[in-house]
Amino acid sequence: MQFYYGEKNLLRALDETEFWKHQEAEHTVVIRQIEPNLEQMFVMQLQQYELSFNQAKGNTVKYIETLARSRGNISRSMLQELVRFLEKAIDQSKQFIILLDQILSESNAVKNNPVAPVVINHIRRESEYFIGIMQAVLDYANRSY
Repeated sequence: MQFYYGEKNLLRALDETEFWKHQEAEHTVVIRQIEPNLEQMFVMQLQQYELSFNQAKGNTVKYIETLARSRGNISRSMLQELVRFLEKAIDQSKQFIILLDQILSESNAVKNNPVAPVVINHIRRESEYFIGIMQAVLDYANRSY
C-alpha cells in the first residue's frame, strides 16, 4: 500500500481491511475443503474464524460509510476508534496465524495430505502480508495525527 493518499490513508486502510477480511474468511473454507478429514476441533475453529472475519468485514464497511459521510472531518475520538478497530483486525489475523501453525503441527490429516501444508502456508503468508501493511499504516497514522 502506498502512503501518498495523505489524509485518505485511513480510508485506504479500511478498504484493505475489507478486502483481506473477506480473503481470510474464504481461506477458512479453502482449508476445510482441501482437507475433508480435518479434525473436528480445527473445523469448528475455522468456522468460528469465518464468522468472525465476516463480522469484521461488515464492521469495516460501516466505518468506510461513516468516513465517506464525514467528508474527511472526523473527530479525534473517531480517529482513535478507527485505530483501535484496525489494531483489533491485526490481532485477529495474528491469532488466525497461530491457529494455522497449530493445524500444521498437530493435524494428522494435514500431515498426510501433501497439498494442504502448501496451501496453508500460502494462506499464512497472505495474513502476514495484511498484518505488515496494516502495521505500517498505523505507524504512519500515529506519526501523522
